[in-house]
Amino acid sequence: MNQVKVLIIGAGNRGQTYANYILRHHELAKVVGVAEPRQFHREKIVQSHNIPEQNIFDDWKEVVTRDKFADAVIIATQDNIHAEPAIAFAEKGYHILLEKPMATTEEECRLIIEAVERNKIYFSVCHVLRYTPFTQRLKAIIDSGTIGEIVNIQHLEPVGYWHQAHSFVRGNWRKEDESSFMLMTKSCHDLDWIRYIMVTHCRFVSSFGSLNHFRKEKKPTNASKRCLDCAAEPECPYSAKKVYLRFAEKNHKSWPVDILTSDTTVKGVTEALRTGPYGRCVYECDNDVVDNQVVIMQFEGNKTASFTMTGFNKMAFRKTIIFGTKGELYGDGKVIKHYDFLTEKTETIKVDITDNPLLAGHGGGDDGLMNNFLTAILKDDPNLILSDPQDTLDSYLMVFGAELSRRNKEVVDL
Repeated sequence: MNQVKVLIIGAGNRGQTYANYILRHHELAKVVGVAEPRQFHREKIVQSHNIPEQNIFDDWKEVVTRDKFADAVIIATQDNIHAEPAIAFAEKGYHILLEKPMATTEEECRLIIEAVERNKIYFSVCHVLRYTPFTQRLKAIIDSGTIGEIVNIQHLEPVGYWHQAHSFVRGNWRKEDESSFMLMTKSCHDLDWIRYIMVTHCRFVSSFGSLNHFRKEKKPTNASKRCLDCAAEPECPYSAKKVYLRFAEKNHKSWPVDILTSDTTVKGVTEALRTGPYGRCVYECDNDVVDNQVVIMQFEGNKTASFTMTGFNKMAFRKTIIFGTKGELYGDGKVIKHYDFLTEKTETIKVDITDNPLLAGHGGGDDGLMNNFLTAILKDDPNLILSDPQDTLDSYLMVFGAELSRRNKEVVDL
């Protein structure tokens, strides 16, 4: 095999991200088909990849009625419609790259894993944090024994105040019944990452969290239902005018403005704010997912970890402290600081992804994920995929357990 022939199922932001990687790496893969109900998004991939008419579909279900005509499929549909296509394509023998979350129920996750193992295909969920240069450098330090045995991990996911408002108050992930709960849609990445660093099973989990701020009772008395005609807008950090028009004024054409409209000019974005969901007051939306949550975990060997997700911060790289028996590591996605107990000295290690060939989003994780998945198929080397199906399922059981704990206010035995 000289190139991996790839189908794109779902041509939104994430589908476009992975398709664009293939545009830059013709030596690895070629996009040969696309399924997407929205014409504008579908045509972007059709034109960019010169896809023949017979391989252009409105619905992924049309694709699986055909004989297998590609090697792999990238499934980037909305969260709550991952399971059905994943199982269907596994049964057809396609290798699968599945956007996170794997699925939105425990039963669906188990069914996917069963289909993957039954059909002996390559399978990777897009937990891109495993594939960043930062993570790989950090893990190499830990695996070398430099800090001894891990005792505890503290991990922070700073969602960012305007990202919280964009995606989880106004956007596609604001309601559980249209997507899933917040810990799943935003932070399954993080619990998977903690599991990857710990290299052992989580035994017990506990969690607390709530929708604290983005509620009608927190709305200023002089605020309107839309930001474009709101007297309180100049004093509101979550103003849609503030968040989106600054991008349009700089001729920024990609995320987040391309989520609002295909016309990313100031005029187009303004019209989208006037009529669409992203122009709503954050206190007048129909959101119900939490805006802050903490998770406490106990792993085998009495190792512990704590995770915090909050939307009330500057959008930034995740921050982590790892406490070992011989030293301590601090990391923020770009810098690792190692404090050695014996010498009482601190070493600072910079992880400059601009000098790394893996240059895409999530600190290089998007490109790292794609490179490893496609190369694993080309070289028939499963070790390049950094989580096997059972490891992946293990991470999701942690997420479901944590949410069960939050709702029931109990410690969950996994």
